[in-house]
Amino acid sequence: MIVINARFLTQKISGVQRFAIEICKELVKINVEVKLVSPKNIIHSELFDFFKCEVVGTNTGYIWEQIDLPIYLKRHEGPLLLNLCNLAPIFYRNKVSIIHDMAVFANASWFSWKFVLAYRFMIPIIARTSKKIGTVSDFSKREIIKFLKAPSDKIFIVSNAVSTNFELEHKLEKGLIAENYILTVGSLDPRKNLLSLIKAFNSRKNKNTKLVIVGSTNNVFKDQKISELIKENDAIVLSGYVSDTELINLYKNASAFFYLSLYEGFGIPPLEAMTFKIPCVVSNIAVFKEIFEDACCYVDPLDIPQITFLFDKVMSNPSNQVESYNRVLKKYSWQKSALSLVSHLHTQYRINEG
Repeated sequence: MIVINARFLTQKISGVQRFAIEICKELVKINVEVKLVSPKNIIHSELFDFFKCEVVGTNTGYIWEQIDLPIYLKRHEGPLLLNLCNLAPIFYRNKVSIIHDMAVFANASWFSWKFVLAYRFMIPIIARTSKKIGTVSDFSKREIIKFLKAPSDKIFIVSNAVSTNFELEHKLEKGLIAENYILTVGSLDPRKNLLSLIKAFNSRKNKNTKLVIVGSTNNVFKDQKISELIKENDAIVLSGYVSDTELINLYKNASAFFYLSLYEGFGIPPLEAMTFKIPCVVSNIAVFKEIFEDACCYVDPLDIPQITFLFDKVMSNPSNQVESYNRVLKKYSWQKSALSLVSHLHTQYRINEG
C-alpha cells in the first residue's frame, strides 16, 4: 500500500496540481494499491470522491502536512508516502517526493519572502530525508543536483503530459473571445515574464488582435502590478481561473500561443497548445529546447523587438508544424509517466502493484 499526500485537493489547479491529479488517475487505472489522504478543506469534491480519499487530522496547510499527516502514518505502521507537489513531511523518512523545479533557489526575487523562507528551509530537508526524488525533466534533475547537492542516482524523471481532456473534441461555447487573439496560460508569476509579453504586444503593428492571459494572482509571488497594467489596455483580457472546457475552447480558437517564461521545470501549456495545432512561440530557455525540440519557434524572452516581430509574423503567416507537434506529443503521456513512477517505486521498495 502506498499512501499519497493529497493536500493538492485543497489547492487551485496549476501545473503542479495537474501533475498530481493526472498521475493519481493513472495509478487508479493501472490498479496500483494507493490510499489518498488529505486535510479537511477540500475544494475538488468530485476528485475527492473519485479517488476515495480520506480526510485525516484536524489542521490544514503546512501544519497538516508536518503534524497531522506524520501522526496518521505512524499510527498505520509507517507506510511509503508519495508526495507529488514539492512539499512533504520533512522528518518522515519513508517517502518519495516529486520536486518539480528549483525556481525559488534560482531566483528568490520572483516570490514573496514568506514563500522563499518556507521553501528554502523545507525543500533541502525533504530532499535529504526522501528515499528517492522524482522530477519532471533532465533540466530539473540538473538543477536539483546543483542547488541541493543530491546524488544523481537518487533522482528519477517522471514527465508531465497533456490531460486526456485536451485530446477530446469539444464544441465552441458561448462567452468566449470573438476577435482574433493570441493566448498565453499561466499565473501572474514574475518568472512567466508577462511584462515582456505585454510590452511586445503593445508595440505590435496588427492592432486587430487581442491578447488573452489565462491566469490569476497568487500571494506566493512578488506583485509586479500586472493586473493594473492589463486594465490600462482594452485589447488585453485577463480571464482569471477557467475550467478545462473553457481553456480547451480558448486553445482551439487562438491564432497563436506565446509562452515566454524565464524559468520552468517543464512547461505543460505549450504541449496543450500543440494539441490544437496552433503556432507556438516560447522562450529559448534550456528546458523548453529539451521538451519541445524543433516544434516551437524560440525567442529571447527579454528581446522586446523580436517578440513584437513574431507577434506580427504569426498573425500574418502562421507556420504549419503539425508533424513536429505530433512527434513531440507522442513522447509524453500520463500513462507512460505513471508506469515509470511505479517502476521506480517497485524496483526500489518491492511495492505490491495490486
